[in-house]
Amino acid sequence: MAAMPNLEWQISDAPVSYEEAVAEMEARVAAIRAGAAPELVWLLEHPPLYTAGTSARREDLLDPGRFPVHRTGRGGQFTYHGPGQRVAYVMLDLAARGRDVRAHVRGLEDWLIRTLAGFNVAGERRPGRVGIWVDRAASGGPPGTEDKIAAIGVRIRRWVSYHGVALNVDPDLDHFAGIVPCGVNQPGLGVTSLVALGIPVSMAEVDAALMAAFAEVFGDASQVA
Repeated sequence: MAAMPNLEWQISDAPVSYEEAVAEMEARVAAIRAGAAPELVWLLEHPPLYTAGTSARREDLLDPGRFPVHRTGRGGQFTYHGPGQRVAYVMLDLAARGRDVRAHVRGLEDWLIRTLAGFNVAGERRPGRVGIWVDRAASGGPPGTEDKIAAIGVRIRRWVSYHGVALNVDPDLDHFAGIVPCGVNQPGLGVTSLVALGIPVSMAEVDAALMAAFAEVFGDASQVA
């Protein structure tokens, strides 16, 4: 895909509250729709919290008092966000990119898969399961065991996308125990991270990999503070 000069990156070094992030996204989406601001990819971390998508089931919140729970308009079910997880909120003008929501979601999947490949991790799609998965059996784990390493949840407003993806770099994986992540609780399925897979990467290294892979899938961009 050709370079898209009307797209920026923003990286937040300090944790951003979920309420602040949603307010900032909604304002930026409106500005993009009005032609008053360029597209944006925002990389950040949240303090520990759970979000409930439009398909979230009450019974999947296993420990309601553990962390704050935020109801959100994105698709999907319960997801954990917290330190050590790189959240990428992707605000793109889909009206200028083909008006294809399925292609946008597939692009987000391709982005994560290419990012993980940069660390020699084989991230994969699974039919009927949202997000990107790692086959633990392929690296010596028990047969049939797979772990989720990245989540995807999007919302579209007047053909501008927001919300996005969350890649587990080095979060406290025990924090996922308070929910059924994305409604998936079958035997042999779990949650992992790059560091848990034995890849001690820094968040800066992950950001660089995300930027490079994004350019391959969606087009290039310039970085902002």
